Amino acid sequence: MIIVCPLNQVQTQVTTHGAKRVLSLLSPERPPERFTGIEPEHHLWLGFHDIVQPTEGMTPPTATDAERLVHFISEWDRAAPMLIHCWAGISRSTAAAYTALCLHQPKADEEELALRLRAASPSATPNRLIVSYTDRLLGRNGRMLKAIDRIGRGADAFEGTPFTLDIRR
Repeated sequence: MIIVCPLNQVQTQVTTHGAKRVLSLLSPERPPERFTGIEPEHHLWLGFHDIVQPTEGMTPPTATDAERLVHFISEWDRAAPMLIHCWAGISRSTAAAYTALCLHQPKADEEELALRLRAASPSATPNRLIVSYTDRLLGRNGRMLKAIDRIGRGADAFEGTPFTLDIRR
């Protein structure tokens, strides 16, 4: 199971669901936090802003960030839940969760997986730049990006509501 939430819900969700792995996608100026029950080697912190094109004074996600994200997700044995979060639980984290769905279900249709994401979170708006990088890494030939374009921007929200995705489906 994958749990997706905003930063202010991480410890509660880790405790509630028994997560043993955390992926943090936060701004580079935000220092990494440690969470009770999560071993340091099972916590990946990536620092970049939630932008999809170069913006002065901001750090975009890079291909290297995407490689580290995919590697971290691919090492997950799925025995215990993994929690993915960003500041609001809407864009960076949902892009990573969508990547995890596509990575662990390589034969599944990308649009079907994007629709599952939308059903789990009406506010999900996966970061297109992250998805474009991970689409290439997973050899999905643009289908991941096309699928998130198809589901469109999520419902307006200041902060996403925590949600789960069953990775085994």
